[in-house]
Amino acid sequence: MTEQSQHMLGQDNDPLWQLLGDLPAIVPITSQYLERSEQDGYTLETVLLELNGLEKVPASIALPREGAGPFPLIIFNHSHGGNYTGGRRELIHSSAYLQEPSFASVLTGMGYAVCCIDMWCFGERSGRAESETVKEMLWNGQVMWGMMLYDNRRLIDYMCSRKDIDATRIGTIGMSMGGLMAWWLAALDERVKVIVDIAAQVDAHTLIANRGLDHHGFYSYVPGLLKQYTTLDIQRRIAPRPRMSLVGRHDRLCPLEGVEHLAAGLQKVYAEAGYSEHWQPVIGSGGHMETMEMRAAWMPFLQKYM
Repeated sequence: MTEQSQHMLGQDNDPLWQLLGDLPAIVPITSQYLERSEQDGYTLETVLLELNGLEKVPASIALPREGAGPFPLIIFNHSHGGNYTGGRRELIHSSAYLQEPSFASVLTGMGYAVCCIDMWCFGERSGRAESETVKEMLWNGQVMWGMMLYDNRRLIDYMCSRKDIDATRIGTIGMSMGGLMAWWLAALDERVKVIVDIAAQVDAHTLIANRGLDHHGFYSYVPGLLKQYTTLDIQRRIAPRPRMSLVGRHDRLCPLEGVEHLAAGLQKVYAEAGYSEHWQPVIGSGGHMETMEMRAAWMPFLQKYM
């Protein structure tokens, strides 16, 4: 059994993983090399990965032009935005609510390798509605959010197997659905050492109290979750690893009362662990977007801890 397989089997004993539905059997990860191109300042690889035994997963991997590695790795998680044809293209082409230049350009310029997959129903995996996929998965005992997390965890397995990647230095970043993926992934996988989430600090109970459930897609709702966990319970698993969480003051998808509740709770958790400085909440201007203020904050944060 490979080290990656042993790592994945650890989920069987994790009560949080057990809430995420029936997950795929562990299969050997295979890759099909599709394309390599030179972009403005970085090299872009496109590969097709066998991660889950159900459908192959397209991935974009951006590598710095300077140096041969092994490079520290950033897992970039694309957003939702109702743009099902977008997916991992967001890494390369940004979007209306993200800053320019793109994350691929900025992060490779900082010396990191960056990878992103099309999550279920997005990009080259689109064609079936999110709502249809959620319903079918529920009938089969699966949870869409669990399936998304599984793919991203297996993506880490694949990237760690590459000689050009430093498997001891892994971070993750994303906005909205991508930010939610960032902190969930870190809560479930200790290989993720540094976390940046943008417009994704959503306290479930506050969202319910504010009648804000319909501001979010179907993908992240986990049956029975709140019977066993609060949002703070999940996020405290990340401590004491460095984490920056950035939210706009007028972001209705992240009610401010919940943001402040989580900030206070996590400050206590990190202080008790002796790493108060590792928890960096940022409440800035704007709504559901990455602002220039946010980018100016997360870049030096990554540089410091990666």
